[in-house]
Amino acid sequence: MKKLTGLLLALLVLSFGVSAQDEITLRLWAHQEGAFNAATQALIDAYMAENPNVTIEMETFEYDLYIQTLQTAMPAGDEADILGLFGSWVCSYSERLAPMPDGLVDTSVFFEAPMDGYTCGDAVYGLPQEFNLEYGAVLTNQAMFEAAGLAYPPTWETWDAFLSDAQALTQTGEDGAMTVTGYHFTNADAITFAFLAGILQNGGSYWNEDMSAFTFNTPEAQASLQHMVNMVEAGIVDPVLFNDSANWGGSAFFTDQASMVLIGPWAVQYGLADFPDFGEFDYVALPSFGEEPVFAADSGWGLSVSQNSSNADVAWDFVQFATTNAENALQWNIGSGTIPALRELVENEDYTSQLLSELPWLEAVLPELEYGQYIGEMPDRDLVFYDIIYPTILDTLQGMLSVEDALIYIEEDANASFE
Repeated sequence: MKKLTGLLLALLVLSFGVSAQDEITLRLWAHQEGAFNAATQALIDAYMAENPNVTIEMETFEYDLYIQTLQTAMPAGDEADILGLFGSWVCSYSERLAPMPDGLVDTSVFFEAPMDGYTCGDAVYGLPQEFNLEYGAVLTNQAMFEAAGLAYPPTWETWDAFLSDAQALTQTGEDGAMTVTGYHFTNADAITFAFLAGILQNGGSYWNEDMSAFTFNTPEAQASLQHMVNMVEAGIVDPVLFNDSANWGGSAFFTDQASMVLIGPWAVQYGLADFPDFGEFDYVALPSFGEEPVFAADSGWGLSVSQNSSNADVAWDFVQFATTNAENALQWNIGSGTIPALRELVENEDYTSQLLSELPWLEAVLPELEYGQYIGEMPDRDLVFYDIIYPTILDTLQGMLSVEDALIYIEEDANASFE
């Protein structure tokens, strides 16, 4: 009897232990942004409903604080199990991330530009949720086109045709100061990605052969930057009045100070939140310098797994659930107002129609995605973009630097980031 009682107790203890191990709690970190966070929480709720033994707790951080938190927590091993990361950051954190298990996902289901940011060497360190596009199509105000007597939507086969419309859309006050820019392309992201796209479309590259250094002082880069200078000289934007710190593009567009603005579709949700009764607008494809409208693209937001997670297999299961399941990915893109990274959502008409019924302004954007090329693994992307390319080109557009000198400075300073 004593032996039987002991056996029953042992079985009860074993049963309790297995049950306790089955209860899993994961932490997920993300940057603080209402629509993104709500869409992610919906994924978490759906996953927990299918997996009642798993609890996922999301913690969000203001953008700048999130970057600081990642930089301090990850070396200390204090980060969450699942990390919402911008794809272009991933390789710089890869030593602290868990590589994706072999055979978990066929990464060809994603567009190359977003997927390449999560691929470091021969390993994959996360999966993308969005295609981050800052070039290829321009945000346009229908009422302003019609008031200027221009056809809408426009179809620009050449840059001359585009420039003609932009000039007709530009307005100045009695004092000669620009009140409405015909084409606002002088934000930091717009300047940087327009510059890079011009290099690629003119047949060049901003990398050397083995991608160990930048090559910005080239004929193709000169053609790209000179084109930007020519547009300023044509009077379609005043880069002193319109830039990142004065009349930022997203704000300028939704306050009728910009007829067209070069900005990613992510900005639309912010504009409509503040101006829900804004009139008709759309994205329209830009002309190309070459036969194909190739452009450089960041790798957008997605999900990675910490190498310190004690339940990395479950964390990866959630990442797969969130990114490769078409219905789940679609609802996240609709909720966050972002462009899909998953090819099926763009190539399958059933999903595309659902996406465009909620985000109709993406219609002209989706055909551009196949031309996107990942920016490449940079030692410090933010430094190169926002502390080197943007201020140097803005100085050039404002007449303080020559094109030739600007390219010399950009190449020297950008290559110093490798040291």
